[in-house]
Amino acid sequence: MTHRIETEFHGRPLILETGRMARQADGAVYVQYGETAVLVTATADRKPTHLPFFPLTVEYREKTYAAGKFPGGFIKRETRPGEKETISARQIDRPLRPLFPEDYRNDTQVVCFIISADQENDADVIGMLGASTALLLSPIPWGGPIAGVRVARRDGDWLVNPTFDDLEMCDLEIVVAGSEDSIVMVEGACLEATEDEFLEAMQVGQKAIVELIGLQRELVRMAGAPDTFEYESVGPDPEVVSKVAEQAAGQVGDALRIADKEERGRVLSALREALTERLEADHPDCSGDVGAALRKLEKGIMRRRILEDGERIDGRGMNDVRDITCDVGLLPRTHGSALFTRGQTQALAVTTLGTVRDEQRIDSVDVREETSKSFMLHYNFPGFSTGEVRMFRGTSRRETGHGMLAERALQALLPAYEDFPYTIRVVSDILESNGSSSMASVCGGSLSLMDAGVPMRAPCAGIAMGLVKEGEKVEVLTDILGVEDALGDMDFKIAGTERGITAVQMDIKADGLSVDTLREALARAREARLRILEAMNETLEAAREEMSPHAPRIVTLQINPQKIGEVIGPKGKTIRMIQEETGTEVNIDDSGTVTIAAPSGAGAQHAREMVEGIVQEPEVGRVYRGVVKNTTDFGAFVEIIPGVEGLCHISELEEGRTARTEDVVSPGDEVKVKLLAVDDRGRLKLSRRAALAPAEKA
Repeated sequence: MTHRIETEFHGRPLILETGRMARQADGAVYVQYGETAVLVTATADRKPTHLPFFPLTVEYREKTYAAGKFPGGFIKRETRPGEKETISARQIDRPLRPLFPEDYRNDTQVVCFIISADQENDADVIGMLGASTALLLSPIPWGGPIAGVRVARRDGDWLVNPTFDDLEMCDLEIVVAGSEDSIVMVEGACLEATEDEFLEAMQVGQKAIVELIGLQRELVRMAGAPDTFEYESVGPDPEVVSKVAEQAAGQVGDALRIADKEERGRVLSALREALTERLEADHPDCSGDVGAALRKLEKGIMRRRILEDGERIDGRGMNDVRDITCDVGLLPRTHGSALFTRGQTQALAVTTLGTVRDEQRIDSVDVREETSKSFMLHYNFPGFSTGEVRMFRGTSRRETGHGMLAERALQALLPAYEDFPYTIRVVSDILESNGSSSMASVCGGSLSLMDAGVPMRAPCAGIAMGLVKEGEKVEVLTDILGVEDALGDMDFKIAGTERGITAVQMDIKADGLSVDTLREALARAREARLRILEAMNETLEAAREEMSPHAPRIVTLQINPQKIGEVIGPKGKTIRMIQEETGTEVNIDDSGTVTIAAPSGAGAQHAREMVEGIVQEPEVGRVYRGVVKNTTDFGAFVEIIPGVEGLCHISELEEGRTARTEDVVSPGDEVKVKLLAVDDRGRLKLSRRAALAPAEKA
């Protein structure tokens, strides 16, 4: 039986329907907003896996038929998910994951298919609504509902789920996910927004979330959700947990006072092996249980010390930032480079400058035509950064998400393309990691861009804030370590300049986090950000005036679009000739913008002059350097602009009488001539005599 809710949500029709599609899934819902529609399913195995973690996968897949398109490229079917799909899958996953039971280990999958795209409404927040609803309609154990909305600000007004056209005019855009009484996830970008403005955006989102959760509950009431299936609780043997606590509490406590991550890991690993050997007689194959018991003990001790003693693992105060060192220009052949180190987290950021041909082409169901992006930041997290051996298997979802966060942080601070017509790529390779490597990528990326001579509006830094909450006791942590992220209740990454925030990403595990606590976290993050910026500015406080000698030189000019064909020439002959003669790369877009890239400024200027010569209109009174194309008894025909010739009469070749044209010029000679007039038939009258300097005339 089909159940359906039709309503209006912030100016557009919203439909939730279940019972017609994908009926063999544990839960399925069709959600339509405007004319964008998603089908979301939730399915789970009834038996736990052997894995020591909860195997939840969220898949977000765009169907190109949704926008009436064919997949691009040679393979005419959808292949691996793109960057947008990966980011959207992560946005849906993060608010869902903390709401599953801790002892639940059944393989669970949420699938979101984009099956209609109106190219006005983004499907990601609709998919989040559908994921929560599908789980509620299923027998899968889950502690929802949640919902998500996009909040943006245009001309001072708040918009909920703005269209793509709206977003082009907005100075703040965040995706907010939460329950009826708390926010659990935030991600987005701003143009140097203040902390109060960011908090206000979150509160606007919270109100809209409550409305969407009400619609979910109404659909579940209509359809009748099945009883939650009973699952096999998976967790360590309680007896092993008890023995580990009795025998190792003191040693774990001592280990958690070791500031160095690697040394602390060795001590805990040796303790695990010793405990396993000691307990195996009574508890065979207990290594996994011992490890889980140690993690539980570690979590309890760490949190108790923070809340009761104000003591962190590395001995820092709650508001302290780890030691920072910055190096720039350390790689001789790159266009810009920086090594940013904060404690035991280190990012090598390298900037490469390219031309329009290096732009990334994007063909998505969200856009009507193929678009491109001229700024990219790519984040890599090799295993050695944490002392591990790990196969290189392509970019992970985490790497894609962290790179996008850092890209958003820096994007708003780049110069307009018209002022700096380069394609820019920043690569952040994480060389060491112990907390907030994405924010190290922001800091390193900012330094690297300035080292490359990119005139950024301001330097940008990032910091990760944490939280430990037990009942009424709450402690906010600045510049969290990896273990404080894993065992704490919040990971709040905030990037920005001295003036304000440019990007955020927040995940919260604790319930009932107050606005006052978030305000405190934002205020402390600002203080830390300013301290980091101060350290960065001591190394490089503004973009270098000179770019690397290895970076291309790019100039742009605007021509009449009707002249594009003349610059290109028949079958590209003219533009190829310009490139070969000047050693440049010349690109022209449909608007008439010509971009010229060259290894040297001289080559770029020469190419510019050639293009200008092609497109310029003859100007009476101007002196041109032309080429003699032909000579006659009555004068010489001189090409002053490619394809434009005029007659220099024999009487205008030089002072005095000239017997023969060839006595002064010959075909192929390069001469200076002045345009005297253009008659009513468009014929040009030239004079070499008038163009000669006085000394030449003598």
